[in-house]
Amino acid sequence: MLRSMTGFAALSGEIGPYAWSADIRSVNGRGLDLKLRIPDWLDGLELKTRKYLTTIVTRGNVSLTLRIQANQETSDTYGVNETSMEAMLTALSQVEERAMALGVSLAPSNGTDILALRGVLEPMSSSTEIAPVMGQLEQELIMLMDDFASMRAAEGEALGDILLSQVDEITRLTDQARAVLPDRDAKAKTALRQQIARLLDESSDFDQGRLEQELAVLAIKTDVSEELDRLETHIASAKDLLNDGKAIGRKFDFLTQEFNREANTLCSKSQHAELTKIGLALKVVIDQMREQVQNVE
Repeated sequence: MLRSMTGFAALSGEIGPYAWSADIRSVNGRGLDLKLRIPDWLDGLELKTRKYLTTIVTRGNVSLTLRIQANQETSDTYGVNETSMEAMLTALSQVEERAMALGVSLAPSNGTDILALRGVLEPMSSSTEIAPVMGQLEQELIMLMDDFASMRAAEGEALGDILLSQVDEITRLTDQARAVLPDRDAKAKTALRQQIARLLDESSDFDQGRLEQELAVLAIKTDVSEELDRLETHIASAKDLLNDGKAIGRKFDFLTQEFNREANTLCSKSQHAELTKIGLALKVVIDQMREQVQNVE
């Protein structure tokens, strides 16, 4: 089953003395980029979450944020992390000194600003209290990520239907192109005979051998059978990819480039109004298909 690279899921709840909320979302990306924002004091939870995410996602820019805070009645369980505070104050002092040297005026800092910095204020609960919170949060985040994966799968299924209909349209247009070739060739031969007759009437000194060479070159330049054959090969490859059920986004994107190359060559060799029209229709469908493929994992 195809999976989309876009998705979203959110959950919230309470665990013991804590209220929490989390959300996860993703957009298109060339590779896999995971951005996790999980409080530092939940030691090890980010690593476990990241590890699980890599088993359900292979491409996309994914952001997961977990927010957790103690309920009001247990807010006194928070305290200052002396190490973090010292580091923040040192950094703040360096910034202020540099600003003064450059003549830049900064607003004075206050205690509330310092406490709001990440890692300065943290829960003071014992490890025996944090352990059950960690265990339940891990399970809740797995549920969140599974919901997220289900949404990507549902969107991917819809994308698969769209891509299959576009491949079917390319098949129809390719068959249509083959159908107009006899008419194109017949008209080309008639026009060529008329041109040869006109040349023979205008000149008695005519190199028959050179004429045959030029005709052979012209036949090669206007032959589109290879392009149509390759289009049919690409159609078969596209259907195989859609039935693969794996992460096919990159392969399919490359395949759309091959489709487009054949459509361009078909138009350049056409020399026939109906065949040119078909070639342009092919380019439109292929361009639409490539836009959809950008969303496929």
